[in-house]
Amino acid sequence: MSHTDLLIEIGTEELPPKSLKILSEAFSSGICSGLEQREIHYAIATPFATPRRLAVLIKGIATMQPDRDIEKRGPALTAAYDKAGNPTKAAEGFARSCGVEVSQLEKLETDKGSWLIYRSKQAGQATEGLLTEIIEQALAALPIPKRMRWADLDFEFVRPIHWVVILLGHHLVETKILGVASGRMTRGHRFHHPQPMEIAEPNDYAKLLEEKGWVVPLFSVRRERIKNLVEQAAEELNGDAVISEALLDEVTSLVEYPVPIVGAFDPKFLDVPAEALIAAMKEHQKCFHLVDKNGKLLPNFIAVSNIKSSQPDVVRTGNERVIRPRLTDAMFFWEQDKAKKLETRSETLKTVTFQNKLGSVFEKSARVATVAAAIAQQLGASEMEAQRAALLSKCDLLTNMVNEFPELQGIMGEYYARHDGEAENVAIALREQYMPRFWGDELPENPIGQALAIADKLDTLVGIFGIGQPPTGDKDPFGLRRAALGILRIAIECQLPLNIEQLLHTAQTNFAPEIFKTAEGKTVAAASEVFDFMLERLRGYYQDKGIPYDTVDAVLACRPASPADADVRIHGVQAFRQLPQAESLAAANKRIHNILKKVETSYPAQPSEIHFEEAAEKDLFTQVQAVSAKITPFIQQGNYSAALQELATLREAVDTFFDKVMVMAENPTVRNNRLALLSQVQQLFLQIADISRLQG
Repeated sequence: MSHTDLLIEIGTEELPPKSLKILSEAFSSGICSGLEQREIHYAIATPFATPRRLAVLIKGIATMQPDRDIEKRGPALTAAYDKAGNPTKAAEGFARSCGVEVSQLEKLETDKGSWLIYRSKQAGQATEGLLTEIIEQALAALPIPKRMRWADLDFEFVRPIHWVVILLGHHLVETKILGVASGRMTRGHRFHHPQPMEIAEPNDYAKLLEEKGWVVPLFSVRRERIKNLVEQAAEELNGDAVISEALLDEVTSLVEYPVPIVGAFDPKFLDVPAEALIAAMKEHQKCFHLVDKNGKLLPNFIAVSNIKSSQPDVVRTGNERVIRPRLTDAMFFWEQDKAKKLETRSETLKTVTFQNKLGSVFEKSARVATVAAAIAQQLGASEMEAQRAALLSKCDLLTNMVNEFPELQGIMGEYYARHDGEAENVAIALREQYMPRFWGDELPENPIGQALAIADKLDTLVGIFGIGQPPTGDKDPFGLRRAALGILRIAIECQLPLNIEQLLHTAQTNFAPEIFKTAEGKTVAAASEVFDFMLERLRGYYQDKGIPYDTVDAVLACRPASPADADVRIHGVQAFRQLPQAESLAAANKRIHNILKKVETSYPAQPSEIHFEEAAEKDLFTQVQAVSAKITPFIQQGNYSAALQELATLREAVDTFFDKVMVMAENPTVRNNRLALLSQVQQLFLQIADISRLQG
């Protein structure tokens, strides 16, 4: 079987920059999946993506499908032939479906029975004849939210298609893709090389575009080039370029031939909060900002042009002229917003709906204030500051700056609070309330910020669950999974001793009872549902950290109310598992669990020494009392590792008990006393975790 290379290029109008990378990866993946489904072998696939093209180069692709052995199983032999050995209608019908005579069928005999079977060899098709279908399926499967039509054609795509290239080795695959005939002519840069360029073979593609066409077709190469150009330009200004991954991807998707442009703006704009200036430069002009060695914003920016101009100073001046009104707007918003105190905006929040059934943002702020105060109390922080921060927390949503740049919510709140003379802890909390915004994001460090961040998320979780709109499948419009994980991360990673279960019930009491009524008149137990939801999120949290599932399961079976406490238990159980006694004790606890689960009669809460008959049960009882006294202070201190080490000393006594003692004795008094002893052993461990759930 021969192999060659395949090039597929779809030339378009400028593609959406925020979608280009995803579209490129999906297109390449779709082509590869199509080949694999048809058993067409290939070595490696390389995707290309620029604003005007999606392409993929497949190296070492087979020019033919392999021949395939086909087997079709028919009726059992007992149903295929009558007593005289003649074919039945079942056998004849099966033969007809295979296009052969009954005599041409074979017999398959196995230990499970015997059947008629049809075997044949299907010749592989030429790869060329399958490419049109593969490409069309890959294009149809692209994640395009809204497709468009162009001219009077019936075809739909993310942008109008202008050219198509499909080369299988030196050979042009002639076909039509979305109404456009394929050829071997690609296009270079729209301005630097608009003339068509002929591609002789797939391997010439990237080199031809870069050396002749003024196009860097490989997304990753273009991205790295932009990053290096921006960093070099910043170094010449004795600054550091702040390059966010998202902006770098977007700029890479906007240009085919990157050229850096270094510009400056009036230093007077530096009186505006840096975040606002940065947002204006990034959102409106797609520019990278610079900071000095101390992290302070410099009055410079670096844009990336798609053209190498013969008059770079003119281009630079043009960029500076365009960016100035953006910064002027930011300065205007800043001055206008400062003229009105944050607290005066609170009343207007009554007109802003949080959720139809859950009331206004003003009402939410009031609810959050109650929970934030309760959290602050548990943390030993100021309840008054927590309440004040909560009541001001959403006021910056009504400012001009946040209206223009929604991503600055909370950040601008901090600036305005400081300007208004609010307490420092309150100002910091306004910024920290939305943390963490995403996985891996930084966490609030200020106790008031921690209280506000947790309270706000708890209120949202309880409210949305209470009205019957929890996340389903991949739908989570209110970001409840992110909110739950945010609470858990703050509590665990900041080591906050918070009783989350209690706080959830506090949050629920802030809502009017009728809000949580179902159509049948029942009250939704929102706090309990959210607590269960958060325990499930904990499983995923520890799975990402490589903690065994059964360790987490053993701890969560005890439903610890505090995530920080659960974390200490989980690490305690992990340490316990390394002890030589762990496996035996886990097995014993599993045995105890199974015995007690089957008991239908009642037994005493505590065993009595006077009913012991065997030395082994007396010894176990004595050791249980001693260990119980030792571990009590450890558990009170949250030192679960030390407690489990003490519990590990029970292994020999427990093993001996099961070797020497018949638990289910005929005498009911003796039997119940032994059950009470086993229950006591189980309860000792359940103060920490249900180790019966640990696997070997």
